[in-house]
Amino acid sequence: MATRSQWIDGARTRTLPAAVAPVLVGTSIAEFEGSFRPLIALLALVVSLSLQVGVNYANDYSDGIRGTDENRVGPVRLVGQKLATPEEVKRAAFISFGISALAGLGMVLLSQVWLLVPIGIAAIAAAWFYTGGSKPYGYAGYGELFVFVFFGLVAVAGTSASQTGQVTVLALLGGVACGAFSTAILVANNLRDIPTDQLSGKRTLAVRLGDAKTRELYRACILVGFFMPLAMNFSETGPESAFIGLFAILSARRPLQAVRNGATGPDLIPVLGDTARMLLLFSGMISVAIWLSPNGM
Repeated sequence: MATRSQWIDGARTRTLPAAVAPVLVGTSIAEFEGSFRPLIALLALVVSLSLQVGVNYANDYSDGIRGTDENRVGPVRLVGQKLATPEEVKRAAFISFGISALAGLGMVLLSQVWLLVPIGIAAIAAAWFYTGGSKPYGYAGYGELFVFVFFGLVAVAGTSASQTGQVTVLALLGGVACGAFSTAILVANNLRDIPTDQLSGKRTLAVRLGDAKTRELYRACILVGFFMPLAMNFSETGPESAFIGLFAILSARRPLQAVRNGATGPDLIPVLGDTARMLLLFSGMISVAIWLSPNGM
């Protein structure tokens, strides 16, 4: 039976900045537009965090029953290491998805943005079928697309629109930034797992691209993320202070250097944490900059 600390490790808490960051950015944009609604913002955070935990447990369950986690390096694998039964981990995933759905329903009732209902259903379905079902799309190389869309564009624009009632260019630019950094976390994860994924037949994007091009993709994601504050700064409706987010680039040196120098296996584990912290620092800085911008309504 898994201990409490093992369940926490199994939730892969290092990935949680990918859930917090888009809510911070989306809420700051709502404030910039003069429509900050604290309760909706809090519910959005619950949705995002529980969805992230749910997809992590679902990934643990699905990879575990397929046997693809047997030789993995990295975080605790509850099913793969036989610390918990598949049924227990599956239940944890569904409980997390249920919490996400309930919080999402609360957002809809408060905001009256009913488009969030099908979007929420799609997000939960995408979280499950990432590695679940008979033909998981994560095994075909589409995991990065899921992360970019749902932990980037949808998370930022959804958080903002649930408070303002509209999707703005600024929200989409913020979504691209958060999506790019979140994608970089998954790219680093899949770069680490190339050898074991090849053995298990898991055709992630990293396996398809190969080692060298996956490292290039990681750098490209970071570059795109840091370009977005400039795009926000020069957009007609954007805050002039958005460029402050660029100062977070100082935190990119260590993970970029590790990837450039050919780190593999366990040596890539710190890259995941560093990239997640980079995302959190970036989102925090740009959110404060947007929140305090004199351009706000």
